[in-house]
Amino acid sequence: MSLSIPVSRRALRHTRAIDIQAFKRDDGLWDLDAHITDIKVNDTLLASGLRRGGDALHDLSLRITVDLQLTIVDAEAVSDAVPYPGFCNTIGSAYKQLIGLNLMKGFRHELKARLAGIQGCTHLTELAQILPTAALQAFANDVYSTHDSANASAEQPHDKPFQLDKCHALRTDGGAVAQFYPRWVAKAAPG
Repeated sequence: MSLSIPVSRRALRHTRAIDIQAFKRDDGLWDLDAHITDIKVNDTLLASGLRRGGDALHDLSLRITVDLQLTIVDAEAVSDAVPYPGFCNTIGSAYKQLIGLNLMKGFRHELKARLAGIQGCTHLTELAQILPTAALQAFANDVYSTHDSANASAEQPHDKPFQLDKCHALRTDGGAVAQFYPRWVAKAAPG
């Protein structure tokens, strides 16, 4: 299904692009390389000077390295294009504060506590907020099993699949779980 047809003619003015790539490393760790760009179609006059249409206002990258428990063991941030050169691009080292955080255990709260507002870069911090779900997608089938069937076997995990009860479609009292993960479907309490 696509978005509806716009009700009015419109002209593109700005594009924000976010890309996250996950890499399994030879040493058993994983790198998540996140990248964000903001590009205006037209020339933009900033306090720092003119930015030509088509040139990036923001071109920022964040790499976190995680172990198999999704604990961050290293972090690096770089700012290749910024609206205030010499100022915006001096905050990268602050993102080392992510080291030691776990993507699945209070990450977003700790991220904001450490790097929100003047403690970090708004755009890098926003980018970091989506890393937990990107990591889960990367780990699916490589680290975490995503299949199941009605009868447990030696090949199948004995633990509830990680993705159940994490979204509307995979609620354990719903149809998708009944169809694809039947041994994990929630039974109504006797009443």
